[in-house]
Amino acid sequence: MTFNSAEEKYTYVNEMFGRIARRYDLMNKIMTGGQDVRWRKLVVQAANLPPGGALLDIATGTGDIAFEALRRHPDLRLVVGADFTLPMMQVGQTRAHGQPVRWSAADTLRLPFPDNSFDAVASGFLMRNVVDVSAALADQARVCRPGGRVVILEIPRPADTPFGKFFKFYFHRIVPVIGGIISGQRDAYNYLPASADAFLRPEELKRAMEAVGLKNVRYRMLMFGTVALHTGEK
Repeated sequence: MTFNSAEEKYTYVNEMFGRIARRYDLMNKIMTGGQDVRWRKLVVQAANLPPGGALLDIATGTGDIAFEALRRHPDLRLVVGADFTLPMMQVGQTRAHGQPVRWSAADTLRLPFPDNSFDAVASGFLMRNVVDVSAALADQARVCRPGGRVVILEIPRPADTPFGKFFKFYFHRIVPVIGGIISGQRDAYNYLPASADAFLRPEELKRAMEAVGLKNVRYRMLMFGTVALHTGEK
């Protein structure tokens, strides 16, 4: 799937996630075989939040990373779940059950927070959907305090390996069929694998993080090398 402009992609992504918001969590569990739960725990672990710390979960969607952070660190003074797709956060609010997430309508290219606001900035499956990776990384680094961490969970461009080719077949051929049945929005689940094909390799994302000033950038591969968890320090 290609777009004629950054604005066209921005609008499509916003509207698409709005359409699939109510089935998003179910499809994530089906697509990943339930591994998404473990990955969120790894994201929060990688954030290395201090007692009484502050977390920004950008592109929070239905709030899963924010909720996991509060389960793991109930003493956090601030957890912000931010997204530019309001229907996703509306679903998240129905699942909050009193957890003190501060919801914010926000775009990762123009975060409405002061410099050095958070001990960690985390995202799950955001970066391949943004129209400017470097600008998104720069603003995430800006709102992260010195010594804090930027943590990114993402599906990179599939590797040219036997399993990478199998994953690409699964992502392109099987996921859209299941997604169409579950959500009624097959085009959304055609877009998702196409976005991975157009995204960076893990080493390329590492270099992009370093280019905006993040240090000690490292990553680990999950699910047989099909998912990457990057961490960088400010």
